[in-house]
Amino acid sequence: MNQTKTKVLFLCTGNSARSQMAEAFLRHHAGDQFEAHSAGLDPKGLNPYMVRVMAEIGVSLEGQTSKSVDVYLGWVNFGWLITVCSHAEQNCPRTFLGVSHRAHWNDLEDPAAFVGSEADTLQAFRVVRDQIDGHVRAWLAEQGVVAASGAAHG
Repeated sequence: MNQTKTKVLFLCTGNSARSQMAEAFLRHHAGDQFEAHSAGLDPKGLNPYMVRVMAEIGVSLEGQTSKSVDVYLGWVNFGWLITVCSHAEQNCPRTFLGVSHRAHWNDLEDPAAFVGSEADTLQAFRVVRDQIDGHVRAWLAEQGVVAASGAAHG
């Protein structure tokens, strides 16, 4: 394994959907250049709708589990900490030792909080999935990295 890869941690509240998607997209688009991780302040397990919408576009979640940010605090140095929900941004320790850079993506609704039919819930997850894909691609462009893969979906 390349020890020089920049480690990136995506943080949200439940580590069940948004941060998991961001981790998978970073690995999918630039896994040879970054080491992607995700965690939550109060992990809830992988949301089955998130798993379904990622499978629809062929993005792997292999090896990903829902975990607490506590598994990283004080143990891992990250080049980037990216919060993907306002609750995590407000409640994450302001001084997160071992983090070089911080960013916050504040426009992502929590699809796990959506209430509706199965079809509508899947659509809510697809919307957020596509937003996160766009955020990861834009973040990679800011880092001067071209996404290794083409569009994740049509």
